[in-house]
Amino acid sequence: MKKGRLLACFALCLLLVWFLADAADVRQATEEALSLCARSVVPALFPFLVVSSLLLRLGFGELAAPWLAGLMEPLFRVPGAGSAALLLGLIGGYPIGAKTAADLYREGLADQAEAERLLAFTNNSNPVFLISVLGVGVFGSVRTGVWLWLIHVLSALLTGLLFRHSGKPAGRRPVSKSTPVRAVRLTGAFVEAVRTSLSGILSVCAFVTFFYVLARPLATMGGRLGPVLVGTTELFSLTPLLTADRFGFVLAAASAGWGGLSVLCQTAAVLDGSGLSLKNCLRGKAIQALLSGLLAALVWSWL
Repeated sequence: MKKGRLLACFALCLLLVWFLADAADVRQATEEALSLCARSVVPALFPFLVVSSLLLRLGFGELAAPWLAGLMEPLFRVPGAGSAALLLGLIGGYPIGAKTAADLYREGLADQAEAERLLAFTNNSNPVFLISVLGVGVFGSVRTGVWLWLIHVLSALLTGLLFRHSGKPAGRRPVSKSTPVRAVRLTGAFVEAVRTSLSGILSVCAFVTFFYVLARPLATMGGRLGPVLVGTTELFSLTPLLTADRFGFVLAAASAGWGGLSVLCQTAAVLDGSGLSLKNCLRGKAIQALLSGLLAALVWSWL
């Protein structure tokens, strides 16, 4: 433990020296990242954070549970309410799926093993980024973007199947159609949803900014190594480095499946205080990245 702390302190000292020695470039990268957050991250993510929080507070999980339990329980060994994390995560993007899983655990709609099982496959990119930013922006094709989105969804579901036996057996009773929906005042739920979402979006923007700066020197590396390293660090920074070829398509799919160190830190932030472990999410994203890359390599010949 002591050696680990010494190494971490040494690495941070080197990082600080770099920040001081290249202050102008670091400042420029920070300004670009903050501009990115203002133009893309906050408009795309904050409304989804508010709506997803509000839906759960108003009983969306309880309403969905009896109807989707027949799908979620046999396939992924999670309650029907877990469909809220899967659906909202696929629509809203990182880290809404993880936040929804944590909220389900806090609300008692999933136990710890089930919530951590959800973390393995519900924390996903949204279709706007995959279709518009990557598909149209990089490859100049909506069709290519749709394929990236389909690969992303399929790899997430396959990851969920692979993790269905993780954790201890839940031993939960099936959710009946008479599951009561909690009485919650709309005004109070809305205020709380906005408050918690504001805290969440600040954490997301902070991590995007920090890792955007860290990814800057990686982007200058020649060959294919630079884009690969950037893709493992921060997803937004990868976009201008992608090439519209087979390698770029596979890297885009795999990086979206992984999410980057920035997304993992965002996920850790929304899980803070929940009692849930990040371990399943880390393993799940690694497997999803591998599956996404393999599927993209197969699909490219059809494009």
